[in-house]
Parts: sequence; C-alpha cells; structure tokens
Amino acid sequence: MTSAEHQKGRARQGMAAIALAAMLAAPTAPRAAEAADQLYERTLMTAADARCRLFAPQIAAALDAARAQARGATLRSGVSEPQVAALEQRARAKAASAACNSKDITLAASRVKAAFDGYAQMQTMTYPGDVSSWKADRASSATIPFWRLSQMSAFGADRLMFGLAGRNKAVTAVATFENGQRPYAARVILRDTKRTLGPYIANQSGRALTGKVAPRNASLVFNAETREEAPPTLLPTGAKSGLAFRFPVAVAEAMSQLDPREAVTIEFVFTGRGDEMTRKAYVEVGDFAAGRAFLR
Repeated sequence: MTSAEHQKGRARQGMAAIALAAMLAAPTAPRAAEAADQLYERTLMTAADARCRLFAPQIAAALDAARAQARGATLRSGVSEPQVAALEQRARAKAASAACNSKDITLAASRVKAAFDGYAQMQTMTYPGDVSSWKADRASSATIPFWRLSQMSAFGADRLMFGLAGRNKAVTAVATFENGQRPYAARVILRDTKRTLGPYIANQSGRALTGKVAPRNASLVFNAETREEAPPTLLPTGAKSGLAFRFPVAVAEAMSQLDPREAVTIEFVFTGRGDEMTRKAYVEVGDFAAGRAFLR
C-alpha cells in the first residue's frame, strides 16, 4: 500500500468513526462504542473469511461466536437494531473491497488466529444474561441425547429446559408439571422482526421476563412438531419424568435475530372444559445466537 493509499484508508476509517459516534446515544456512548467496535471488527473478519478462506473451521466458528456475542453486547448497550444492521453492512462492504492478500487483511487474520486458537479448543461455555444463562456443550455423543445449548426456567411449581438438544441440535422444550397434568401441544411465540422495529420491553420490567415479550399480533408462532416422553438426560435436575416437544428448525434462526434483552414465550396447551387451557414459561433470549455459533 502506498503512502497516499494509506492516508486515504485512515481518512475513511476516521469518517466511519465519526459516523459511528454520531449514531450512538450520548448516555451509553462509551459502552456502545466499545461493543460496536468489536462487532465491526468481527463482522469484517467473518465476511473476509467467507470470501478468502482465512481460517481453519474451528477458528472460523470461534470467531463467528464472538461476533454474535459482540452483536448482543451492542444491542444491550442501547444501539437500535437498524443501527446495528447498518454497522454490519459497512463491515461487510469493507471486507468485500479488500484484497485477500492485502497487508491489512493478513495482519488482522494473524491476530484473529492468535486470539481465538485457545477458544476454539473449548468444549463448554456459559453465556450469562441479565436474568438467566445459556449453557453450551459441543462434545459429541452418538447414543446419548443431551443438551447442546440450554436454559432452565421455573414457572410456578413447574419446570422447563429449553434449547438445542441431540446430535441434530433440534429446538426442544422439556417440561415437568408438579400436578401430573400433561399438555397435548406446545408453542414457541417470539417477536416477528420483519414486522417490528425493535423489542417490546416494558418500563420497570426489571428481571420479569413477562414484560419483555411482543404482543401476539406482532409475533411468530411455531407449533411443536413432535411430543414424546423426555429422555432422562434431558430432564430438569431431580425430575423423574417429563414431556419433550420438538419444534421446527426455523425457531433457532428466528431467535438468533432477536434482541438479547427480550424474552420468548413457551406455551403449553391442555385439554379443558370447552376452551383450551394454557400455561406459559419464558426464556431470556440473551446470547442464544452466540451459543448457537459456538456449537458450530
């Protein structure tokens, strides 16, 4: 790169930094800027790897998980979804304009390899949220069904395990009910990002996930595809029996697009006198996308 080209590159970076600073709200600017910087860098290198094949699969997966985690941190800091999408688009455009063998890409790739080599070897990871955590496990088993990515939730005296289970990482809900009732169906209800501009989070909702869900008319509803007795390895700790509901694969992708601060509703349907009866459990979106990327 010539001196003139280097100066032009620095100027473009400066303009991008100015645009980013203007984009961020003043109360959260320091925190948002740090998270957004990480998101920009990791999105750029993920896009560069997709085009140039810079990394081994393990490093690429670790980088993508870190990118998803940075995306969640940026949204938590107060940057809106359209702003995050615009930032990601700028990073991808920058990656598309850089030669695969350029000095900048080569140097950045070497730093990524050094930073993520150890991370790529990890088999388990916990992603803390504001209310709950996701636990990820990418060990393999050909015979025993186990949770790959899971979150536990209690709703009244009943308990739920939700996440990705088994070798195929199927979206699964396993519930146990203290009164012995058995639901005949289950649904996952989450915000439709194509019809909304952002999450619905009630003022003063605090740790209550009930105040972090979208109204039904702004949501997607996925019905469970199967219902069966839950394997012991998928039951909540201490439970002796429970039901496992498996959902369409589209649920995982839809959840990955949500804001980490919002919640997803799992609705269990029981037979009643006349109208159906339902019980609702909630899971925090948190770093679901990062955990899912970690499994890859």
